[in-house]
Amino acid sequence: MTKSNQKSVLLATVAAVIVGAMPGIAAAQQAPDAGADASTADQIVVSGYLQSLVVARDIKKKAVISVDAIVAEDMAKFPELNLAESLQRLPGVQITREAGEGRRISLRGLGSDFARVQLNGMEVLGNVDSAQDSRGQRTRDRAFDFNIFASELFSRVEVEKTFQAAQNEGGMAGTVGLFTGKPFDYASGTKGAITVKGGSNQYTKDGQYRVAALLSQNWDNRFGITISAAYGKRKTTEQGHNTYNYTQPSAGDMADLVASGLDISHLSTEQQAKVMSGDLYWADGNRISSWNGDMERLGITAAVQWRPADNLLLTLDALHGQFTTHRDEVHLATRPINGTGSIAIDGAASAPWPSVFQSGSTINDIAWDKNNYVTMSDTSGTTFGSEHRRELNKNKFNQIALTGKWDVNDRLTIDGHFGFEKSSYDTPYDDKFYMRAKGNLVADYGANGRSATFSYPGTDLTDPSLYAMDNFYYRSFYNKSELTEGTLNLHYKLDDTLTLRAGGAYHSFWQDGASYFYDGGANGTTGKTRGTSVGDITDVFSNSFGTWLIGNYDRGFAKYNEYHRLSTNTKDGTGGVLQDIENVYTTKEETISGYAQLDWDTEVMGMGLRGNVGLRGYHTKTRSQGWIQGDSYAYLGTADVKGEYSGVLPAMNAVLDLTDETLLRFAATQNLNRPGLGSLAAQGSAFQDESTGEITASRGNPNLKPYKDTTLDFSVEHYFGKVGLLSASVFHKWIKNFIGSQTLTNVPFSQTGVPASTIPGATPDTIVKEFSMPVNIAGTKSLTGVELAAQTQFSFLPAPFDNLGVTANFTYVDADKTLTGISNVSYNATLYYETDRWGMRGSLSHRNRWYTGRSDDVMSADTRGFEATTYVDASAFFNVTPRLQITLNAINLTNEKDTQFWGQNRYLYNQNQSGTTYMGGLAYKF
Repeated sequence: MTKSNQKSVLLATVAAVIVGAMPGIAAAQQAPDAGADASTADQIVVSGYLQSLVVARDIKKKAVISVDAIVAEDMAKFPELNLAESLQRLPGVQITREAGEGRRISLRGLGSDFARVQLNGMEVLGNVDSAQDSRGQRTRDRAFDFNIFASELFSRVEVEKTFQAAQNEGGMAGTVGLFTGKPFDYASGTKGAITVKGGSNQYTKDGQYRVAALLSQNWDNRFGITISAAYGKRKTTEQGHNTYNYTQPSAGDMADLVASGLDISHLSTEQQAKVMSGDLYWADGNRISSWNGDMERLGITAAVQWRPADNLLLTLDALHGQFTTHRDEVHLATRPINGTGSIAIDGAASAPWPSVFQSGSTINDIAWDKNNYVTMSDTSGTTFGSEHRRELNKNKFNQIALTGKWDVNDRLTIDGHFGFEKSSYDTPYDDKFYMRAKGNLVADYGANGRSATFSYPGTDLTDPSLYAMDNFYYRSFYNKSELTEGTLNLHYKLDDTLTLRAGGAYHSFWQDGASYFYDGGANGTTGKTRGTSVGDITDVFSNSFGTWLIGNYDRGFAKYNEYHRLSTNTKDGTGGVLQDIENVYTTKEETISGYAQLDWDTEVMGMGLRGNVGLRGYHTKTRSQGWIQGDSYAYLGTADVKGEYSGVLPAMNAVLDLTDETLLRFAATQNLNRPGLGSLAAQGSAFQDESTGEITASRGNPNLKPYKDTTLDFSVEHYFGKVGLLSASVFHKWIKNFIGSQTLTNVPFSQTGVPASTIPGATPDTIVKEFSMPVNIAGTKSLTGVELAAQTQFSFLPAPFDNLGVTANFTYVDADKTLTGISNVSYNATLYYETDRWGMRGSLSHRNRWYTGRSDDVMSADTRGFEATTYVDASAFFNVTPRLQITLNAINLTNEKDTQFWGQNRYLYNQNQSGTTYMGGLAYKF
């Protein structure tokens, strides 16, 4: 059977089982399986997908706050290959993808910066990069990137959707808890598992593999050690069409282009008038791209548990993670030499460009829509840029945490943890190799501007004579975070129904970073490389969308005596001082908090009533130091600004057990989310107008108050059979302290936090004409959401169909339009069939269109977002023996397109595909 046929069979099977299963959910409720739950939340050792659902359901049912969970199917065997992809199966969770795998999550109507992640009870921060600027290529924020860690390292993941006073403040959307395996999770003696998987991707056609192993020794629950490791290596690619949004040349710009050689004589009178009017919006870039990476991921965990006495348990957790990517990006884009922006038309170039570039473009045909956006252009003599970008990205994460629990007596328990973690993101080099080319282009974006087809009639893009060298561009980046955290909690049982809890926490976060840019003008390569021939320094690149020449770094560096550098060339003395250094700031937050909470577990009218009510107080001090920069990013001085805030957060959660199978949940809580790091950063700028002497300045604001929400949450849950669950939740959030920008006029330097020394001759009393910084905005924004979830085993059906089961959920969020990063509708469905010997499952995940920014201007690129996506995955297993299992995974079976848009008309911004990945493997446990 061919790969294409295999893929078709898999798709047909997944589609059939998902569609066929949906009507059976209600019927399953009427005929529940009489079997009892086989596990408790404390038993993490599970076997098979069905049993993992049982344990996860039990965690949800017993929790006082609203919790959803995912549990490993077995040791070193999480349900998905990526944690984010597992999380998207939960109601209210949506993910973004990077290079074909899940990266970040959005939760309950709020973006990734509002979802807190904890590892073994301690907050965790860690970022990787994105290949694409349109996704926020390098971010210094609070969001967590789930592709840092291999999923095999974790035993379970819990999503806490409501807040309680005993939880550290933060994570306004919710808290995601990641848990690694512990020796006391497993039975006494030696336990272990190893999994080996290999496969390939339809585009990369490489050999991909991942290996994971876990070894645990438990000495009768007195002392134990667990060690796990996971390693993976694979190639990735994302390829497709994209633009840089648009450029709108003015009538004067168009006149200059015609004067410099642009030929419009082939157009009709109407077309010529429109082209010269300055009304048209032209697509920038008109680019075909391929983002290619060699990814390597290593994770190591260790846990030591010691019970020196029956009433005392100590746990030491350590985790090390490394995520490394060698990336080669290649692009062919329109890049005029004597034009405007990066549009498809150009004037004639002059020396040092060779003769092929010394004639202007000819517009053969053109079309536009009612908003004057050019939806099609046919151009001869277009100038292209061939960009080959190579980079190395290295991410490291280390955490160590000591947790203790002491049952002092029957009434008093003391627990807590202390830990430290460090995360670093380093790009030693990010180089660009630019060449220019001349050829013909037909760029067709469809009548609505939402699709892209590029053709190059009469042009051989592999002909070196059509190319000329431009220059090299060198960049480097780094980012480092550190976190120290300690908590102490006391639980005092007042009587059989009431427990008093109180405690405190210390949380210290620090981050540093900088970005270095050394372009062809500053580094001196433009002067010696521009216009020279490229026949001896190119390679032919080809993907699904085109074939063209790209620069070869080894031969190019050898020809021009070049190398990656951020200073003068030691070989030939070219290049000046590096000046463009950006994002230079440190930010520190230090928080002391405490809480008091009363838990209850009683009966009312024969029904169980569980819950808690409490208050959490906090005091946070912030400090940020950042560079103030002027023209050409020149360093002018350092701003040092401090801030602080404090408050009290009330929380109440209650669960009413109507019956053993049905319960009601209610929560009324307040929580906060600390401001984005970019807004807190004290970095800024200062300029003085040479003609008027007026001064303008700006900086970040470490004195910002946190976002604050008031949330009401109500849900109904019905449990039946082994795995059966039906639930419906409604939640509403009122959010205040949103962040905007404020501009003050005629204020003295002393009130800006920007050093007066940044402007020669200025004093603290010197007036700044305009000063801007982020501020909290008055007012409240709100969102309302509904979550529906169902899962069941079709045990009422006759054999063999009684081994069939389904899980499904649906989420709808109605939010203020200024709240971006979330789809208003998302749903997931997984159909599984499992016996003791073999099983398979197919999963579908959908999210509607979502926005990352909005503007009231119809043609503003500040309106951006992603079109709806539906991803389909499948997996299967076969137990050769009770210890040996064969597995098969297929990820992104439909090779879904990831499409970004700009503007209210949703014009194409970026569309790419990453291909289907197949993985087969062996799992052995002992």
